[in-house]
Amino acid sequence: MFATLEITNMNKSKLVIFSVAIIALITISVSGKYLKTNSSESLKLLTIDNPADTAPSIVKAQFNYNASVNAVTIGSKAPEIILKTPKDSIIRLSSLKGKLVLIDFWASWCGPCRKENPTVVAAYKKYKSSTFENGKTKGFTVFSISLDKDKLSWTNAINKDGLEWTYHVSDLKVWKSEILTKYGVSLIPANFLIDKDGIVIAKDLRGAELDAKLASLTQK
Repeated sequence: MFATLEITNMNKSKLVIFSVAIIALITISVSGKYLKTNSSESLKLLTIDNPADTAPSIVKAQFNYNASVNAVTIGSKAPEIILKTPKDSIIRLSSLKGKLVLIDFWASWCGPCRKENPTVVAAYKKYKSSTFENGKTKGFTVFSISLDKDKLSWTNAINKDGLEWTYHVSDLKVWKSEILTKYGVSLIPANFLIDKDGIVIAKDLRGAELDAKLASLTQK
């Protein structure tokens, strides 16, 4: 009887060990597959092809760098941006020195970005000729950086949404753009408001926050 009991216990122990081993192998297999997944493939689930679709308030991407480490913070100098326009001319962010500038990250396929565009357009029309900070800064504009991969989709969205400012740039590399790494951007829409000297004075202004911030600066 004792021998039978001992054998039964041994079988149970082996079964437990076998089960743990199987679970471990499955976990390793799934993890390995995830880690080997191409970043662009992983992000297909996070992009929005139809702006009219129900979407979260932001579109987020996974990166192989720590975005919080690279993040541009309020009070810091905005990194230089040198990119091509839809007509293949080059624009530098630094060429806008002297103006109040909203650096705006967006894309034609990003539903939340397209829904935010009317707010940005309204702010541009309202403040483009304004004077800020007791006359120290004259004019407001938008420097739009698109995360598109297709030029036609990009330009069609510019026209459809009435983004009438001059400064539209992109390298058409979607999430692989080096500018995202420079700014620590891992979600869109994202924006940075910089003063006449290129210093970040606010970030991620959405909805009524953008108008409120600009209005407060006209009073200084």
